[in-house]
Amino acid sequence: MEFIDSTALSTALPTLSRAFGSDLVHLKLALTSYILALAVVTPASGWIADKYGPRRVFMTAMGVFLVGSVLCGFSRSLPQLVIFRTLQGIGGALMTPVGRLIVVSSAPRERLVAAMSWFTMPALVGPLVGPPLAGFILRIADWPWIFFINVPVGILGMLAVLRFVPPLHQPDPGRFDVKGFVLAAIAITALMVAAETAGMGLVPVSLQVGAAVLALMMSAAYIRHALRIERPVLNIRLVRFATYRASLMGGTLVRVGLGATPFLLPLLFQVGLGWGPFEAGLVIIGTSVGALSYKPVAPAVVKRFGFRATLIFSNVVTAVLTAIPAFFRETTPVALMVIILAIGGFMRSMQFTSLNTVAYADIPPSTVSNASTLAVVTQQMGLSLGISFGGLMLQLARGGDDAPLTPRQFILPFIAVGVVTMLAGPLYQRMSPDAGASIGGRRASVEA
Repeated sequence: MEFIDSTALSTALPTLSRAFGSDLVHLKLALTSYILALAVVTPASGWIADKYGPRRVFMTAMGVFLVGSVLCGFSRSLPQLVIFRTLQGIGGALMTPVGRLIVVSSAPRERLVAAMSWFTMPALVGPLVGPPLAGFILRIADWPWIFFINVPVGILGMLAVLRFVPPLHQPDPGRFDVKGFVLAAIAITALMVAAETAGMGLVPVSLQVGAAVLALMMSAAYIRHALRIERPVLNIRLVRFATYRASLMGGTLVRVGLGATPFLLPLLFQVGLGWGPFEAGLVIIGTSVGALSYKPVAPAVVKRFGFRATLIFSNVVTAVLTAIPAFFRETTPVALMVIILAIGGFMRSMQFTSLNTVAYADIPPSTVSNASTLAVVTQQMGLSLGISFGGLMLQLARGGDDAPLTPRQFILPFIAVGVVTMLAGPLYQRMSPDAGASIGGRRASVEA
């Protein structure tokens, strides 16, 4: 439901631009406001799940998401849509990490790779369905139905939670770290504001600089606070585990590319190449088809090659394939585009399945909730920064709000996000060749 909503909205951006009379690049606020709410509220999700029970919190979160969806459908301006997307994000902030907590807490560690593959597979169905569904809806109805379609899906999801999710008993989380939550929320918000407004001309440069300085100050204050107390809202002590640190830092860089691509591709196809939303959606699903095809073979790949080799190889290929759409033109065969996007989705799925699993290789069971929360926060920040970075690169290539978008203006954005994605490679190189051997089913080299 979450991913159908986000990918469908990306496909509908040109339509919303006409409906609201807003510039296309500025409409990324509808995407980043949701992710900002995710990043700000998620730090509290682990404590809330431990305090009130994962299943109950999961159900409540889905209800909040559905209310936000309906209100988004009734929006009549970009500011209204941003506000209601933020409400959606509050619900999503409790769904994603709590869902991961349920899976990680329930699955045997020796089968964690397979469990995480199944956990991420439904999330890949969303991008598979979202773009063509949005194109179909826009062909037969108006854009609000992109949000209203969440209602039946959400109700089915809530019934499934009642039927299948066990009532897990989590350890007592203790008192909530209010001070840490406030410091983290201010730091994350200030960072996102600085990134979102950079180069857009939306606010004065002095305000952008002030937001960046505030983000640095609050981040430093939070780190000092978190190292002094026993149970911080974001347990940054977990970065002492090499596998978790590599997953967090490398994954953030890769997600810059992941966040920018769903924003850039619909604009390239619909505005740069002049396609309709339905045709663009059909081609974009190539990425999800490739991603889904990797999931059944994920455990075998990790067992054969190990996490480190899998991450290094998939990172290089993912970075190159992320940049290739820069050269899509009217004369590029559609079949070639689909193949490139499908292979890119396969390699990206290889990257993220390995990242999301190896993160928990050395994490003590008692800190799984903390690890899941911190992981989701950094993931959402990476996605949001990716959208902002992609929008900034497109704005620079475009040269102004009034300039028309042409395929050539997408060269800089796609190549830039590809380069940033490749920066994760050196972080993976530092991992031990036997990293995650205990959960990947691969014997350590010293035993071989």
